[in-house]
Amino acid sequence: MIPEGIAYGGDYNPEQWPEEVWAEDVRLMREAGVNMVSVNIFAWALLEPREGEYDFTRLDKILGLLHENGIAADLATPTAAPPAWFFRKHPEALPVDRDGRRLSYGSRQTFCPSNPAYREAILRITGALAARYADHPAVVMWHIHNEYGCHNPECHCDVSAESFRRWLRSRYGDLDALNDAWGTTFWSQWYYDWDEIIPPRATGAVPNPTHQLDWRRFCSDELLSLYKAEREVLREAAPSVPATTNFMVMYNFDALDYWRWAPELDIVSNDHYLRSTDPESEIDIALSGDLVRSLAGGPWLLMEHSTGAVNWQPVNRAKTAGELRRNALAHVARGADGIAYFQWRAAKAGAEQWHSAMLPHAGTDSQIWRDVVALGADLKALAEVRGSSSPASVAVAWDWNARWALELPSQPSESVRYLDVVRSWYEPLWRSGVAVDFVHPSADLSQYRLVLAPALYLVDDASAANLSDFAAGGGTLAVGFHSGAVDTNCHIRLGGYPGAFRETLGVSTDELFPLLPGETVALDGGGTASLWSERVRLAGAEAVTSYTSGPLTGVPAVTRHPHGDGTAWYLATHPDPETLAALLDRIRTEAGVEPVRRTPEGVEAVLRRGEDADYLFLINHGEREATVQVAARATELLGGKGIDGDRVTVAPGDVVVVREAR
Repeated sequence: MIPEGIAYGGDYNPEQWPEEVWAEDVRLMREAGVNMVSVNIFAWALLEPREGEYDFTRLDKILGLLHENGIAADLATPTAAPPAWFFRKHPEALPVDRDGRRLSYGSRQTFCPSNPAYREAILRITGALAARYADHPAVVMWHIHNEYGCHNPECHCDVSAESFRRWLRSRYGDLDALNDAWGTTFWSQWYYDWDEIIPPRATGAVPNPTHQLDWRRFCSDELLSLYKAEREVLREAAPSVPATTNFMVMYNFDALDYWRWAPELDIVSNDHYLRSTDPESEIDIALSGDLVRSLAGGPWLLMEHSTGAVNWQPVNRAKTAGELRRNALAHVARGADGIAYFQWRAAKAGAEQWHSAMLPHAGTDSQIWRDVVALGADLKALAEVRGSSSPASVAVAWDWNARWALELPSQPSESVRYLDVVRSWYEPLWRSGVAVDFVHPSADLSQYRLVLAPALYLVDDASAANLSDFAAGGGTLAVGFHSGAVDTNCHIRLGGYPGAFRETLGVSTDELFPLLPGETVALDGGGTASLWSERVRLAGAEAVTSYTSGPLTGVPAVTRHPHGDGTAWYLATHPDPETLAALLDRIRTEAGVEPVRRTPEGVEAVLRRGEDADYLFLINHGEREATVQVAARATELLGGKGIDGDRVTVAPGDVVVVREAR
C-alpha cells in the first residue's frame, strides 16, 4: 500500500548511475525520510534492448533494494520514450508537425499517438511489466507513461488524419451534421466525403475555428485512449494496485482536457513548476493546487516539482532561502497527500543535467540537501493531515474547451488570455484567504454560495442553464466579459452578447470595444480598466460601475441583477487589480462568504478538515513577523514559537501548521 502519512520522494533513475551508487542512494533516502519513489519512467531501451527480448535484471535489483529499505515504488511503464530500434523499424511512428515535417527520434515523446505500431509496442512492454511485478511487495502504484502530451500533443500525419475522421464519425454520425457544426458553407469548406477531412495543417489563411476546436478535443481523447489501454493491461494483472499518470496543471500547458481524464485515474497526480518571471509564484502554486484537488475530488499527489532551478526556461535560477519548504507545504495545504521531486539525484549527463534534484551535484554538503532532510521531518510531523478534505463555499468555473476556443485566432482581441483572466479573479480571493474550488460548468453547484465564471467564452446550453439555475436558486453568480459568446460548436449566439447569459445577467451588448495594449479607460469611483470594454444596455440589471472616459462614457461597465432568489453580476471590462479586488470583496461579502482566517498582508491561510480537527496552514510570504488568531485548544503541529492563548506567531518566510480540535 502507499506509505502511511504524507508520501515523500521523487523520480529515481538508478540506471543513470553505476550499481555501487545505489546503496548510497537508499541510505540517503532513509536519512531524508523518503518513503516512495517513482522508478523506470525512461528505461524502455534498457528493459527491451531488442523487440520482444526483455532484461529485468537491473529493475529486479532496484525494486528489491527499495523494498529491503522500506521504500515503496511507484512503478512506471516506460512508454514516454520509445527506444531507437523501435523507430528504425517503424519510422512511420514518428510525429508530423502542422507544416508537414516528420520529426526525428533522439529525445522523448517522439511518437504519433495514433500509430498502431506504437500502441502494439506499449501494450507489449506494459504486459511484460505487469506479469513480472504485479505481486512485487515494493510496488504500491502504477505510474503510466509520463506527462502525456508534453512534447507531442498532436500529430498531423495521415494515420492521425484517419483516426481524426473516425473520432468525428463517432461524434457527428454523418457529414451533414459535421458540416452544420463546422459552418462549412463559409469559404467553400463543405465536405462531401469523409476522406476530404484532414487535420488543421498549415494553410494560407485562418483555419475553421470549429475544425481547430474539434482537433484539440480529438488530440486529448487520443492520448487518453493510450492511457486507458495501458491501464487495462495493468488492472487485469493487478486489480488492487492503483494507477496514475502525472498531469501538468501549470501555466504553460493546456493540451489535455483534464475533466475528461481525471475520472480515469485511481489517484490524481500532478507536476508543477514555477515560471521564473512570475514575481508571486505562490499564487500560481495555490491556483494549480486548488484546480488539481478539484479534479481529484479530494486529496492528490504532487508527483514532480523542483528543489531549485529547472533547466528549460530562458533563465533558470535557484530558489531563495526557505522557498523549497514553502512551496512544498503550500501544495500540502491545498490537498496534496504526497510530495515528490524531479529527481532524486541530479544527472551528470543528458538534457536535464542542469535540473535541480533532492541530492544535488554538490552532494550532501549543500543547502538543498539540508532543506530536503528538514522537509522530510516536516512531512512526517504532518502525517495525520493525510486524507483530510478542503471545504470551500466559492467555485470558479473552469473549462478547457472554453480555454481552447478563447485563444483561437481572429478573436476580437488576441491580448485576452484565459489563464491571465482567471488568475486575475483568483488572486484577490487568495489574498483574502477565501477557499476556492474549481468546477466544470455542468457540475453540481449546490454546496457553494458564490460561483465565478471569469472567462467562459464557450459554454454549452446545459452548462449555461446550470449556472443560471444556481443563481435563480439563491446563489450569487459573477460572469466575466466575453463569456457565453459561443456554443459548443464555437458558433456565435445571436441576439446580442453575452449570449447564453443575457437574461440571467439582465443586460445586452450590441458592440464590443476591446482596448489596445496599454490603453485604459476611467471608471466612476476612481478606478480604471484595460483590455476590454463593450456597449452594455441594461435589461433589468442595475449599473454598479460605469465608464467616465473614452467612447463609452456613461455606459455601464459592471452590473448587478436579481435573478430568481439570487443575484447575477456582470463584469463587462477588466478593472485594475485594486478595483477588481474591491469589487470581488463586495460580491463575496454580499454572498455571505468569509475567509478561512483573517491574516496580516502577506500571510496565506489555508484550511484542511479532518474527522475531528481542522488543520490551519499559515504561510508567511512577507518580510515581517505576523500574528494570527487561532481557535481555543489549538496545538501546533509544525513550526512557530508555540501558541500564546489564542494567537500564533509566524516568522517571515516560515510555515506554521496548527491543529484546531472540533
